[in-house]
Amino acid sequence: MDPYISPSAIRHSSPFLTKAMVASAAEKAPATASGGTRRVLLFPLPFQGHLNPMLQLADVLHARGLRVTVFHAAFNAPDPACRPAGYRFVPVGAGVPTADLVPTGSNADFAGALLRINERLQTPFQNSLREVLEDEEGVPACLVLDSNLRGMQVVADRLGVPTLVLRTGGAACLVAYMAFPALCDKGLLPPQDHSQLNMALDDLPPLQLQDMVFSTTTPHETMTTCLERIVESAKCSSGVILNTFNDLEDVELQKIVDGVCVPVYAIGPLYKISSGAQSSLLSPDQTCLDWLDKQEAQSVLFVSFGSLASMDQEELVETAWGLANSHMPFLWVIRPDAVHGSGKVGLPDGFEEETQGRGMVVSWAPQQDVLGHQAVGGFWTHNGWNSTLESICEGVPMICRPHFADQMINARYVEEVWKVGFELVGKLERGNIERGIRKLLREEEGGEMRRRANDLKDKAIHCIKKGGSSQTMVDLLVNCIMSLPSSI
Repeated sequence: MDPYISPSAIRHSSPFLTKAMVASAAEKAPATASGGTRRVLLFPLPFQGHLNPMLQLADVLHARGLRVTVFHAAFNAPDPACRPAGYRFVPVGAGVPTADLVPTGSNADFAGALLRINERLQTPFQNSLREVLEDEEGVPACLVLDSNLRGMQVVADRLGVPTLVLRTGGAACLVAYMAFPALCDKGLLPPQDHSQLNMALDDLPPLQLQDMVFSTTTPHETMTTCLERIVESAKCSSGVILNTFNDLEDVELQKIVDGVCVPVYAIGPLYKISSGAQSSLLSPDQTCLDWLDKQEAQSVLFVSFGSLASMDQEELVETAWGLANSHMPFLWVIRPDAVHGSGKVGLPDGFEEETQGRGMVVSWAPQQDVLGHQAVGGFWTHNGWNSTLESICEGVPMICRPHFADQMINARYVEEVWKVGFELVGKLERGNIERGIRKLLREEEGGEMRRRANDLKDKAIHCIKKGGSSQTMVDLLVNCIMSLPSSI
């Protein structure tokens, strides 16, 4: 395997060295795999925000001539019809109880669900992997798995299949996970006093202690085990793949390089280099794009809190009237399960009449197309990494309302590092919502955020062009995959 070239080396080295690195990658990473016979295996975590980047990575590798076999949980399964010829999909764990594997709502125990997924799918995956190794022609180059699937990595190691891990979150998130044990050793986690939450973490600027409280319902021991296994999966792999780009997180990427001691490949934004169709577990309402066509440029606020986050009925009502009272055009995604503890979503009386002609509500939207539409001027988001990255790469500033997991970290970076948005803090209240919307879409401060977002958009476009940092990393990744030894 080639010596790893760190992100900081690409950015800060002399022009001569940068050109040499790019030339080396282009020379050694083949445009296509030898005769199309080399295969790569993949195993995504069965949630929307994890399936998408893994399938985007599959498309990138398939475009380089690699055959693709996708293992997937029997629940939340991807649609094979969305992928071209040359893919094989292998379900894992049919018949495994799933009721407690699919957490719903912002207060759910996601870390516990991750541990249970690993426990219940490990033996079925071992059986499935053995069958694939016996059935398919040729020796697989490696298994690329979601970093939350440490149990599947153990199986692959046992069967002699090299592994790479995909981190579907940002680099800053993994840096925070790596620092979690030290914060526990210092007695900072779990927090003993509410007054500690605003404490700045000197070793993790700009994070505060509250950003590291990933869930208020998950036991500390469960969260500790979950994060330990995520970091273990990185350190025990042949390389870590991240859906980010160097100009966005160069400092954090270097910390990962120093901490995991394996090659690190920042190849994002994956959705920009993937040629495959979007893969959604929910059916998007395409009519919203026709509605956007009729709106003025940069006038519409897009509101979506992802595929898992939820709110209560009072928050829904306050959000509705905040949108209505702002008098700004909006496109609002409300999933059928968006209100926890309720079987249906009910908008307040008078809301539709008040917003008729300037607002649209859909159950799901084609997010990448929406964010890339010229009519969209802002994004009110939960700050999942895919949403955050897509917003940045389309030059759209954000109102941040994080709920759990890495979302607080992402929101903190949006506001204090990249300065392309701000967090709507405290209890959701219609007056604060109205003021936040007008700040983003009408005031000079929001305009400055938009200009900075457009600057990052330009950098994202540059990094995926020939000679850009992400394109170079893709070349190095393909070279790594083609050269991995197998003990099978």
